[in-house]
Amino acid sequence: MSVELWLPALARFEPAHPLCRLLARADRLDDGPRGYLAGLTAWFDVPQPLPAGALTRQLAAGDAGSVLWMCADPAWVEPDMNGARLLACGQMQLTAAEAAELAEPLAPLFEEQGMGLELTSPDRWHLRLPQGTAVPEFPAPEQALGENLLLHLPQGTEGRRWRILQNDIQVLLHQHPLNAQRRAAGRPPVNSLWLWGAGALPATVATPLRGVVSDDPLLRALAARAGIAHRLRTPASAAQETAATRVAPPAAASYWLIDLQDLPVPAIAGTWWSMIQTLARQRRLRLSFASGECWELRPWHRWRFWRGTGA
Repeated sequence: MSVELWLPALARFEPAHPLCRLLARADRLDDGPRGYLAGLTAWFDVPQPLPAGALTRQLAAGDAGSVLWMCADPAWVEPDMNGARLLACGQMQLTAAEAAELAEPLAPLFEEQGMGLELTSPDRWHLRLPQGTAVPEFPAPEQALGENLLLHLPQGTEGRRWRILQNDIQVLLHQHPLNAQRRAAGRPPVNSLWLWGAGALPATVATPLRGVVSDDPLLRALAARAGIAHRLRTPASAAQETAATRVAPPAAASYWLIDLQDLPVPAIAGTWWSMIQTLARQRRLRLSFASGECWELRPWHRWRFWRGTGA
């Protein structure tokens, strides 16, 4: 049984990083998907555009049903000479009280549109949409971070309603006194919501994976809908679950994915390194970087002394 590690972009690893010593002994494979969304759609057969709102709502609250859902993630937008840029989204470290305070003036705005705002968690909000709502395709946060938002807002007559709604959201949040308090405390404001991932919960999701270890809500939501195991990310949980597959009945093309792609590179050399070394000695290990590069490492590769110092 093999294990796949989803790792940060290769360029972030210095040559002295211990992972690079593993690569010296591994076999280079063809490049895989690049980026977060491309990775998800490579592992899971799911309708496109990806209905992230319904999937993550179902994982968190279990009530997605047949309703149309959309992510409405708290975000930080900063104006510049050419418009505005999305600087952060969905990880604003809001408390439950702060989230409720920010949402209070927004709820009536959405109700006027027939939509319902749900605070699924302080940092992850959802919109419940009326059936039949026409929603243009909005980019995921990773596709818009750091870029001019004018390039990513829906255009044309169909998009006009959503552009007006987005502007009204920003006006209400910009004026909110909580954001002045956050700035004064050296914390980023929550002055926008990033709307994306509209759709209904898919009836089925297929995957070759046996299970995932991840803290990412969307990845875990896909795993849950596919009916495979999903565990929160710790070295202990990763070691425990992947060890269990060694004695499980073999299944064709079935393997575990351990999601480390959003971690700081030093954490991989520290907290996670012992687990990675153990996996490398015990089973076939695929090393997939967020930038697309892939290697395969087999236990006997550690005897390839001529290729480097080894792990």
